[in-house]
Parts: sequence; C-alpha cells; structure tokens
Amino acid sequence: MPSFVRIAAAVGVLVLVAVASLAVGARALGPAEVWRGLTDATAAGATVVRDLRLPRTVLGLLVGAALGLAGALMQALTRNPLADPGLLGVNAGASAAVVSAIAFLGVTNLSGYVWFAFGGAALVSVVVHAVAGGRYGSPGSLALSGTAVSAALYAYVAAVQLLDTASLDRMRFWTAGSLAAARPGTAWLIAPFVVVGAGIAALLGRPLGALALGDDSARALGAHPGRIRILAAVAIVLLCGAATAACGPIVFLGLMVPHLVRSFTGADVRLLLLYSGLLAPALLLAADVIGRVVARPGELSVGVVTAILGGGFFLAIVRRRRSA
Repeated sequence: MPSFVRIAAAVGVLVLVAVASLAVGARALGPAEVWRGLTDATAAGATVVRDLRLPRTVLGLLVGAALGLAGALMQALTRNPLADPGLLGVNAGASAAVVSAIAFLGVTNLSGYVWFAFGGAALVSVVVHAVAGGRYGSPGSLALSGTAVSAALYAYVAAVQLLDTASLDRMRFWTAGSLAAARPGTAWLIAPFVVVGAGIAALLGRPLGALALGDDSARALGAHPGRIRILAAVAIVLLCGAATAACGPIVFLGLMVPHLVRSFTGADVRLLLLYSGLLAPALLLAADVIGRVVARPGELSVGVVTAILGGGFFLAIVRRRRSA
C-alpha cells in the first residue's frame, strides 16, 4: 500500500474516533446533532458538545500525540522496542512531583502542575539513565532500572495519598489518568509544550535514523550523537511532562502504538514518529470512549482502560518472543 494511502487511512481513523468522542457519552448524540452543537451555540446539544466533549476530545488529541511521540522517540533513542515513558519511569517522576506539589505546597491548578511535572520527569530520566549505567547501559538494564524506580515512586505516591486525606480525592482522580477533568482552557495550557516537543521530534527524525547505525557511523554521516540525545531528552520531558500534568499518568500508550506502527514502517524513524503521532491519539480517544460505554451511567478512567489493553499487549509480546 502506498505511503500516502496509509497516511490518509491513519488520518481517517483519527477523525472517526474524534467524532465518536464527541458523540458518545451519558447522552448519545448523532453526527448531525454533533455538527449542530459545534456550529450553532443555541442548538439543543451545544452545551454538551462545546463545554464538555470538545475540550475533552482536544485534550485527548494533544495528550495522545504527546505520549505516542515520546514513546517513539524513546524506542528510537535507546534502540529498545519496549521503551515507554511509563516503563522507564518518566511518567512516575512527573506523577510523584505533582502529587508532592498538591500535598505539600497546595498547588491546585494545571498551570502549577505542569512545571513540577517537567522537573520530576527530567530528574527521573537522569536517575534511571545513571542507574542503568549511563551511555554504556544495555536496553535491558535501562528497562529494569526504569521499572524499579517507577515502583518506588508509585509507592511514594500511594503513601502520600494515605497520609494526606484532605487531598486524597483530588490526587486519587488525577493519578488514575483521566480526560474527564478537561475544561475549555486546559488544552491551551499544555499546547505550547506539546507543539515545541513535537517540533523537536520532527527535526530529529533523520538524525535518529543515523544514530541507529551507531555513534561512529552517525558522525560519518554528519550527525552529532551527543546533541541528538540531549534534544531527544528535552522533547521527551516536554511531551511527557505536559501530558502527565494535564491528565495524570497514562501507561502503555507509548509502548503499544510505536511497536505496532513499526510493523509497517520498518526502521524509518520519520515514519515511525508520523504514524505514532496520528494513531496514539486515536487509540487514547478510543479507550476513553470505551470507558464511557462499559460503565454507564458512570465511566472508567482512560488510564485504567489503557492499562488493561496495554497489559494484554505486553503479555502477547512476551509470549510471542518466548515462542520464537
């Protein structure tokens, strides 16, 4: 299948899932009602579409793209197909920093969360990399280091929640990973960070492809391995920090989508980033829609749904490798 047909198909899937996100909920709306709600402020469904579902859908698009790109960058940078912001501790670092800000500093809004999320994500990235052996660490040791640090940080998050009962409800909702708290201005607060991170990722497509050949080969092709790694780390921190600050930790999304996309993009990092940026938000919105449907009249947090899907996907990978 030609590349442009695949890209068009990916865009089509994303549009269909976005429409479903606008239509499905406690009150189901048809496509015509969704369109009237978007174009006519006096329509019957305008309040539901504009004030509740549209901000949630836009936030899901931004967060999904951020996590998909971050996962693709991590996998390309570490040459580890199992690398993921959740598995390598980046989301856990952002979560621990935000929970600390809520419990000890009284931070209550996204504009405050986001800076703590960036700091926590950056710090834990450095710690995991150092524990794994720095530039000489293997992909396996990096994954083990990230898993161990994540476990310790999530234990800390649970302890803080138990000790600070006044903030428990707010932290419990946030740490589950949810798009339900989206408001009309939420996406605008994180959009600049996601756009900058995505821009850096786009610029790194070709250099990361050269880096995959090894540092010496990359230098021979005119690339600068040290500079590439620093820029990739900055992009990952921006993308993961913004996404985690907005809706809490969402695991496995950055693992599943790049892993599936690689089956038809091969080693081309540019295509891997492109398709991950298109299909990860589609999967996140689909998971959000599933969460609204299976638990009516309530809903399951999107973080719970992606964890269930991702756990099964991860087990399938392990089983396939064992069989091979």
